[in-house]
Amino acid sequence: MTLKVIGTGLGRTGTLSLKAALEQLGFGPCYHMMEVFPRPAHVEQWTKAARGERIDWEALFDGFNATVDWPSSRFWRELVARYPSAKVIHTEREPEVWWASFSQTIKEGISGEVPAPMQPWSDMVKLIITEQTFDRDLEKANVLRVYGAHNAEVKAHVPAARRLDFDIAQGWGPLCGFLDVPVPDAPFPKTNTTAEFRARMTARGQKPGQ
Repeated sequence: MTLKVIGTGLGRTGTLSLKAALEQLGFGPCYHMMEVFPRPAHVEQWTKAARGERIDWEALFDGFNATVDWPSSRFWRELVARYPSAKVIHTEREPEVWWASFSQTIKEGISGEVPAPMQPWSDMVKLIITEQTFDRDLEKANVLRVYGAHNAEVKAHVPAARRLDFDIAQGWGPLCGFLDVPVPDAPFPKTNTTAEFRARMTARGQKPGQ
C-alpha cells in the first residue's frame, strides 16, 4: 500500500476533521497523531526520523492510504518526494484563529506534565514540534511567523496542479472535486474542538501547562 494523499497542514488546521472526511471518501485509513498513541513503536520511528536517521516509511505507513497532521507534516518535503503520485492537501486557517486554537491545545499539552508511560511520546512531540518546527520558541510572534512561512513554503514547493489549499469550512465541494469523487450525502465531519482536545488530554492524565 502506498500513500494516496499527503496532508501538509500543521496541527489545529482541521486535520482530524480531514482525516474523518478522507476515510469517509475511501482514502482511509488515514494516519494522524491520534494513530501514534496506540502504536508505541511508532514513537521510536518518528524520533529516529527527526534525528535524521533512516527509517522505513513504507513500514511506518503500512495499512494507511493517507496521512495528515503532525508528526508527518514535519516531513512533508520527504513524503511529497517519496510518493510522487500522492495528492497534496494543504489545510490552513486564518492565522489569529489558528493561534487561538493552537495556544489552548497543543502548546498547553507540550508545556504540561504527562504520565510516565507517555514520556517517550512527549519527548518525540517536543523534538518535532517545539524544537524542529518552532525552534524552541512557542511565543505568539514566533509561532505565527513559522506558521506563515510553512504555508508559503508548501505552496512554493508543491505545484498547484498537485495541491489543494483547503479550509475545512469550505466543506465537501473543493475536496471532492480535487480527489475526483462524488460529494457524500452527509454533513462534512467537524471534530476535535478545543474542548474535545482538552478533554482527551485530561483523560490521558496530561496536565496542561501555560
